[in-house]
Amino acid sequence: MTERYRNNFLKEVEANVEEGNWVKMCMQCGVCSGSCPLGPYWDHPPQEIFMMIRANKREEVLSSTSMWMCTSCYNCIARCPRGLPITHIMHGLANYAHWLGVAPEDQLTRRFAKKFWDNLSQKGRVNELKLGLALYFINGFGEGIQTALKMKDIGLALQKTKRMDPLEILGGHGVKGAGDLKKILDKAREIENQKREKNRV
Repeated sequence: MTERYRNNFLKEVEANVEEGNWVKMCMQCGVCSGSCPLGPYWDHPPQEIFMMIRANKREEVLSSTSMWMCTSCYNCIARCPRGLPITHIMHGLANYAHWLGVAPEDQLTRRFAKKFWDNLSQKGRVNELKLGLALYFINGFGEGIQTALKMKDIGLALQKTKRMDPLEILGGHGVKGAGDLKKILDKAREIENQKREKNRV
């Protein structure tokens, strides 16, 4: 990373994070934190993250678990007196930290987000059975078996009402032109990487 970025994290965020140019508009009222259903569980609520960005606390921000706590409920955006796109910024920071390879590896919501995206991007639709099983075993084989046994009655009921097809594990349904979707995602990733590499020069 260049000296310029080490000396001005706000410019780095503006250049690389979705809606990052809005960070400087935060007036620290705290309405976002008070509106967030997970507010008490954040290491740093949004307005604190924004102040840390402006205070050049790069490592603390990018290694924080806070951005991964956002559930996209949009309460913060609806209530922000300045109309900041807080949800987009938090997801953008999470994505940027992931791209840099500095996001916390063991954070549960980050691991869930990765499993969800990997599942969705394969065929353009979420394979709920595969995702559910992946989440059962997210903390290891033993815990996965225990969770599966606890949920067996619900699983059998879903199967009886044809809400869950065991054959989904073999692949499941997808959108038409799943190959084209993959090309679109690959191209978007390429453009994003080019933009960020350019901004690092």
